[in-house]
Amino acid sequence: MKTTLLRTGMLILLVCLAAGSVLAQHGPAGRGHGHGRGKGGAGQGQGHDRDHMDFRYLLENHQKIKREVRVLPNGVQTLAESDDPQVAAKIREHVYWMKERIEKRQPIRMRDPLFAELFKHAGQIKMVTEDTPKGVRVLETSENPYVAKLIQEHAKTVSEFVKRGFPE
Repeated sequence: MKTTLLRTGMLILLVCLAAGSVLAQHGPAGRGHGHGRGKGGAGQGQGHDRDHMDFRYLLENHQKIKREVRVLPNGVQTLAESDDPQVAAKIREHVYWMKERIEKRQPIRMRDPLFAELFKHAGQIKMVTEDTPKGVRVLETSENPYVAKLIQEHAKTVSEFVKRGFPE
């Protein structure tokens, strides 16, 4: 049991370190890996360009976004809102399409080890969304403790994007 926990912990640590390394190398000026292979790149599904534009818009307006994360034993509950109605609408739209990607197993950002691992386990992720007047509340959980940790790490990464914008 201890060995399994240690291995799981080490795997999570390695995924997080690799994700941090990839994120640190990805800046606003470059298109990054995985572009230039036609619509959406390999395996990214329809809507990749739309999702990329939404993500970019949110990064450009990160200072207008308020985000709260409550860590749960089996995942997270998040609240993302903005006083700017356009930003609030874009937050809702982004969450809607990311939920669709999880449910339909249409990965995005597969060059990022954390995203790759999340989508590898997409069938074990449950997302419940609720629109609020200024954004959206999301309950993202898994019965698999490893996947729950991945969800929590993803929430931390998103919070850093909201806090810092492009540099993260």
